[in-house]
Amino acid sequence: MATADGHGTATRLHRVPAALRAPLEGRTWREFLYLLLNLPIAIVMFVYAVTMTSLGVGLLVTFLGLPVLAGTLAGARGLGSLERVRARALLGLDVAAPEPLRVRKGGLLGWVGALFKSGVSWRHLLYCVLHFPWAVFAFCVSVVLWVNGWGLLLYPTYQWALERYTDQPGFQLWGDGNGNSFYVDTPFEIAVTSAVGLLIVLGTAWVIRGLAQVDRLLVSGLLGPSRLATRVSELESDRGVVVDTAAADLRRIERNLHDGAQARLVALAMDLGLAKEKLQEDPEAAARMVDEAHGEVKLALQELRDLARGIHPAILTDRGLGPALSALAARCTVPVKATVDLPTRPAPAIEGIAYFTVSELLQNISKHARASRASVDVWRAEGRIMLQVSDDGVGGADTGTGSGLAGLADRLDSVDGILVVESPAGRGTTVTAEVPWRG
Repeated sequence: MATADGHGTATRLHRVPAALRAPLEGRTWREFLYLLLNLPIAIVMFVYAVTMTSLGVGLLVTFLGLPVLAGTLAGARGLGSLERVRARALLGLDVAAPEPLRVRKGGLLGWVGALFKSGVSWRHLLYCVLHFPWAVFAFCVSVVLWVNGWGLLLYPTYQWALERYTDQPGFQLWGDGNGNSFYVDTPFEIAVTSAVGLLIVLGTAWVIRGLAQVDRLLVSGLLGPSRLATRVSELESDRGVVVDTAAADLRRIERNLHDGAQARLVALAMDLGLAKEKLQEDPEAAARMVDEAHGEVKLALQELRDLARGIHPAILTDRGLGPALSALAARCTVPVKATVDLPTRPAPAIEGIAYFTVSELLQNISKHARASRASVDVWRAEGRIMLQVSDDGVGGADTGTGSGLAGLADRLDSVDGILVVESPAGRGTTVTAEVPWRG
């Protein structure tokens, strides 16, 4: 029996409980294969790490010690790469490659120094050492339980072979050497043995998954990028987004000034120059030109106000997010109900981000949603400021790369924010945004 989720993907509804089907699932067998391969691979890695490290330390009295140790670290990184591939194939664990070496100086010395300074290299070497005792334990436990469990479970299928081809009627549980022994050969004993095997198999499937989970932790913790390095990479990416956004905003302001108020003021200056020339010859025509210039001044002032509002509205600075969003909702082409429930004002930067996020979402509603009404809700929840903009339009909002929503998501991500879009076709759109609260 199958059903479909919200994305149209078929999802099988299993009639058999997970505890019973686990021994037959592909995941269990892949994890068992991973634990089997652990032992030979861990032996190779352990021998390599101990031998090469000992050799490098022993050669430290010569100039060869440091290069040998550096080569050991480089080899450990290579073995770690293979382990990540194995974990991805058998455990379904996709661990990103750690940050590459940062060689600041060229040549052998720069490479050696980079390896010694890299915490990633030492974590890979530590993995080669620590993984060996764990691999021995996991291999022994999984193989003993798995093989014996299946052996007991399938005992009824081959008990006849023991009786026919050996001098024993079945499994011998005990014997004292004097002819006194106990064999599992009656139908009841065979059934009990198979039942015990079934229990062992069912339990071992979850033991294997638990052992594999420890391997997942080792691989992700020692062979993946460190949290600090990941955070640095995120901050570098976010900084690039902020720089690009600031540059785009500056280009937009320059374009609006050049095409709008600046062009209007140039025309105004020309009109006033002509009016000045006609002032003596034709005062009435000059008066009309001055009157027209006065109208152009008003339009130029309105464009400058709109531009200033687009940079940072005065009402946001003076009165806060609630009045600013109410004024923004009043200018929307769709009736908007704005509700702001904030105990205090957040930092000005956060207010600005929240304001322009709502502004862009309302612009999208005006241009694309074909909605009859919309709502804006803002509240604080556990150190985050929550924004939710909803409409009853046509839905189907595109969050793919290149869309306005994708750009908005990138901007929010640059300040550790999140954007979630729910837009089923024909059932409106709800966009929820989170940004950190910074008072």
